[in-house]
Amino acid sequence: MSTTLFTPYTLRELTVPNRVWMPPMCQYSAAPDGGAAGVATDWHFTHLAARAAGGTGLIIVEATAVSPEGRISPYDLGLWNDTQTEALRRITAFLKDQGSVAAIQLGHAGRKASTERPWVERGRALAPHETHGWTPVGPSAVAFSPDHTTPDELTREQIREIVGQFADAARRALEAGFQAVELHGAHGYLIHQFLSPASNRRTDEYGGSFEGRTRFALEVVDAVRAVWPGELPLLFRVSATDWIAENPEDGREGWTLEESVRLAKELQARGVDLLDVSTGGLVPDAKIDAAPGFQVPFAEAIRSGAGMPVAAVGLITEPAQARDILAAGRADAVLIGRELLRNPSWARHAAAALGGQVHSPVQYHRA
Repeated sequence: MSTTLFTPYTLRELTVPNRVWMPPMCQYSAAPDGGAAGVATDWHFTHLAARAAGGTGLIIVEATAVSPEGRISPYDLGLWNDTQTEALRRITAFLKDQGSVAAIQLGHAGRKASTERPWVERGRALAPHETHGWTPVGPSAVAFSPDHTTPDELTREQIREIVGQFADAARRALEAGFQAVELHGAHGYLIHQFLSPASNRRTDEYGGSFEGRTRFALEVVDAVRAVWPGELPLLFRVSATDWIAENPEDGREGWTLEESVRLAKELQARGVDLLDVSTGGLVPDAKIDAAPGFQVPFAEAIRSGAGMPVAAVGLITEPAQARDILAAGRADAVLIGRELLRNPSWARHAAAALGGQVHSPVQYHRA
């Protein structure tokens, strides 16, 4: 029996061959400085190429910084120069040759920037005086945690500059051969920091009300949509909640699901085609009951409340689980993260289990 999981999905004039998508997952494997800083390596090529050969429909390259200070760690990918653009062309060409859609997530880490790789001292924050460290920036001078450097509060001029950096990175993404761009508005990084009152204490036009806190996000969307081709889709990743309001014992004010639905309507009106719905990441002490599919209800609520296409993510590991999410109309695609790290051919194995079909390289047909 066939399933929606393996049917094509069209956004604008781009058709994705199936609904098994790979979310952006940082590899922390680029050079931290010099001419190779932020440049994709053989590791990135091999990592992404394997998932394309495994039948994944859409592959979103990891959070790629729009500026050096926008990196989460010094080892992140970047898209602020020609060397980085050129290195990504090899990757996009191979992904498309395998029938996958090549997408990239553009982001700025804001106050969560300047950290070690996760496997080095648990990804601790790097102080500005340390090798490869720098002072992060944010909407307000509020640190992510006591261990993180307090960020410099962005001026209006700096905000305008970052908006321009997102647009410049989108132009480079097109030059590099990407067919879709995703803006990172989730997981406590800069756009999310502006959205949430827990991290945005500004009293100017970029803070306070819902309109103020969403202004930066919408300016970034407008700037990117203006340079991104009309026939190609623009995605936006959102943390539907900070998991602050869900905890009655937490007295802080946070970003809520209701605000995410409201934002989704604004984003759709400005040319965003699909919302990639995740949660959390804004504060280190949020209480999250992570269980299989725990974020799917948030995707479903936004899809229903905003009438907007969504992708669901979060401990989706089993083929039948993914099939049922789509069959129930809870999402339009599923993002398979850690399971694709464990099994690059998850899509092909899922198709075999459910009676579907995905692209398989002719070199592997004997298997």
